[in-house]
Amino acid sequence: MKIGFGNDHAGTQLKESLMKYLEEKGFETVDFGAAKGEKADYPVPATAVGEAVAGGLIDKGVLICGTGIGISISANKIPGIRAAVCSDPYSARMAVLHNNANIIALGARVVGDELAKMIVDEFFSAEFEGGRHERRVDMIKDLEKKYMK
Repeated sequence: MKIGFGNDHAGTQLKESLMKYLEEKGFETVDFGAAKGEKADYPVPATAVGEAVAGGLIDKGVLICGTGIGISISANKIPGIRAAVCSDPYSARMAVLHNNANIIALGARVVGDELAKMIVDEFFSAEFEGGRHERRVDMIKDLEKKYMK
């Protein structure tokens, strides 16, 4: 699986830690985020990762800012993106099982390295259940179409 990472300046250390962790597990990673010491506005990496996921260049994404909120809101403006802010493993798993989330957003000031590893493990090991949840995800897609200009 090819995973894109995006971060602002608050998320640099956590991004580096998670990229190394997932590479050791056999994932391919692509860095779309800010480098250490570089200031960055979170909509920029959110757009880069979101467009790469929506365009099929990468399979899923990990976005990191101070809280995970701003970067996820930005990514969710891109049609086809379902970015979920998660601070616990259960929510990360459910975001995929029920919502077919394709990006996880984390708050570097909210979760530490070890909890973040547990969160991404759950996110990347889960598979969308489909069934009754497919109808709901289709409703989300219909909303995107309705409001796209």
